[in-house]
Amino acid sequence: MAVRPKSVWVFPGQGAHRVGMGGDLFDRFPEWCAVADRVVGVPVAEICASETHLRDTRFAQPALFVVNALSHLALAGEPEPDFLAGHSLGEYNALVAAGCLDFETALRLVCRRGEVMAGAQAGGMLAVVGAGLDRIPDLLAAAGVHDVDVANDNADDQVVLAGPHAALTVAEDAVRAAGVGRCVRLTVAGPFHSRHMRRASREFESALTGVRFATPRVPVVSNVTARPHDPALLPDLLVLQVHRPVRWRETMRHLVDAGVRTVREVGPGRVLTGLFRPVLAAAPPWLPSGPASPVPVAPGPALRRSAPSAVAPTPADPASLGCPRFRADYGVTWAYLAGAMYRGISSTDLVARLGRAGLLGFFGAGGFPLERVEAAVRSLTGDPGPGRFGMNLLAMPDNQALEAALADLYVHHDVRYVEAAGYTSVTAPVVRFRFAGAHLVGGTPTAVRHVVAKVSRPEVASAFLRPPPAQILDHLVTRGLLTPQEAAVAARLPVAGDVCAEADSAGHTDARQAITLVPDVGALRDAAMARYGYPKRIRVGAAGGLGTPEAVAAAFVLGADFVVTGSVNQATPQAGTSPLVKEMLAAAGVQDTAYAPAGDTFELGSRVQVLRRGTLFAARANQLLQLHQRYGSWEEVPESVRAAVERTTFRRSFAQVWQETERHHAATGRAVEVALADPRRRMALAFRWYFAHSTEAALRGDPEERANFQVHTGPAVGAFNRLVRDTPLADWRLRHVEVVADLLMRGAAEVLARPHINGH
Repeated sequence: MAVRPKSVWVFPGQGAHRVGMGGDLFDRFPEWCAVADRVVGVPVAEICASETHLRDTRFAQPALFVVNALSHLALAGEPEPDFLAGHSLGEYNALVAAGCLDFETALRLVCRRGEVMAGAQAGGMLAVVGAGLDRIPDLLAAAGVHDVDVANDNADDQVVLAGPHAALTVAEDAVRAAGVGRCVRLTVAGPFHSRHMRRASREFESALTGVRFATPRVPVVSNVTARPHDPALLPDLLVLQVHRPVRWRETMRHLVDAGVRTVREVGPGRVLTGLFRPVLAAAPPWLPSGPASPVPVAPGPALRRSAPSAVAPTPADPASLGCPRFRADYGVTWAYLAGAMYRGISSTDLVARLGRAGLLGFFGAGGFPLERVEAAVRSLTGDPGPGRFGMNLLAMPDNQALEAALADLYVHHDVRYVEAAGYTSVTAPVVRFRFAGAHLVGGTPTAVRHVVAKVSRPEVASAFLRPPPAQILDHLVTRGLLTPQEAAVAARLPVAGDVCAEADSAGHTDARQAITLVPDVGALRDAAMARYGYPKRIRVGAAGGLGTPEAVAAAFVLGADFVVTGSVNQATPQAGTSPLVKEMLAAAGVQDTAYAPAGDTFELGSRVQVLRRGTLFAARANQLLQLHQRYGSWEEVPESVRAAVERTTFRRSFAQVWQETERHHAATGRAVEVALADPRRRMALAFRWYFAHSTEAALRGDPEERANFQVHTGPAVGAFNRLVRDTPLADWRLRHVEVVADLLMRGAAEVLARPHINGH
């Protein structure tokens, strides 16, 4: 069955304005012009006739908004379209046309928006038109351009860059020299929709306080998400829109996928119509009936159910799961995150692909030197996608300098989202990151950076739920790492606005059960909220064991505001590990994991959960721990045991292992003198070598070392393998990370919407 073709009305944004726009519209709607002239303070018709005024963002934005609005009024009596959308400023016209805002309220917002954007630091915008635009990030990086962003992702053959004028000149030269596109400077007064507008975005936030948005009569597609607006999140998304890219290419594709075949541009010019033309030409004339997917992903397999329901299922929306405010703060379509995995297994490709799908993942920074992490940040910042990404910050008790340097790096590059993992107490670097840039908004303490603290112990959860210790704040202020004003705001907020209860999972584990851990952390959160009276509710998430829709649904039933996946993302094409490891993971069952000592805390006996099937790592690592606990030195170990370890586990002599250990410590600036005087410590450091070696062997996929592969994973990957057995996703090469998210979240929504009759 086919559905009728649908229509959309689109409103242009700044750049479409021109001298003389509006024409006779001012005479046709004098009462509306009177309101506009009063709000703007200058007759709008006068602005539209003045090239000087139109070069000023403070006047150009309200003038274009009024012309767009009058053009819409001129269509009175015509049937409403099926969708509305606007490019940048034009989104405000779409909201008025949908009945979300009245004309005067929207115009006042637009005036304030123009003011704060005009006050942004100097810069401009550069349109690049042509083929090969996917090469732009590499070209910019090679040219040493690191402060230019993709501001408008307009079409397959057109993007707009934004940044300082000098950087744009270098970018323009690089693009032209490579022959990948034609460059055109835009007549705008600032680097709009880029990181350089973050201050303007914060200033604009107060203008939205108290503004009420009605439910739209017609769906309005958001520039930030490229999906129809959720009315509850409208203020947050309009704030984000100031410094986030306009995702127009994805907007067009979403509308065409939803059945749109007719586009009408309402306002001056026909730029948006031209952008739509090739997208419409490539679309089929008819679409199957049914709702469009909210995220452009490859279709996942149908979820198998044990028995059919006697009642037709109700439509299930993954966006209904979890906390709406969480989705707004993280700029994501669903309350779903992909957790960091060590040494870039959560790769830049994985994180960027999630970002382009409207989700967020954390890059696995653990185990990398500072320069490698900085390269990842630069890569993600320069990605032509939507720019959503998070970074990992690990507790480093034996390398506190690196932990502090990473926090400084993230602040310097204005990273907004960090996953804090492995902490037993709050440290200065975590506090430094969280509260850099903290300020008051109308007297309310506000942090602009978000920390997701992964916890499995109540005392650790409590530490992150409290304000930072006074001695840490004093230390940071004394060292100039926080201002006194930032520290004062920090004293009124929790160290983490989001705390994730991590049940039995991959990597380090306390073997907690989600069914008890999530509610327990929730109760600690409620107590902290009551005690400290925070202005925003702390969100509690769930991680560990999330490999099926049922498991994800259970997490939300337990009260989770969001979920964080891990193991299931390791067997995806985007994961930064070897194909051989991915093959092993895709063949694993829920029973194919084991516990082994953690290499970074070897002497303490901490445990990690690892793959057991196809590798002997767990058995060999446990043997090393037993030897360390039983003997005072390597020389005390029985000779026959030493020979077996050197032959099968080390695959080299102990002396060679120690030489490599010394070289590694020297290269990373850590001394081994204490170990030379303490034979037991020396043995422990040599045994730690095995853990690093087994990780590297797995990442490389060295088939000769397969028996020693250390692969951190939980049973969730085995549960996922059973779910997708006998479907295309049985092949890990088709398990794109956003497809996994789609399958889990849509399936969870279906599980929770499924009727249960007579207990079945």
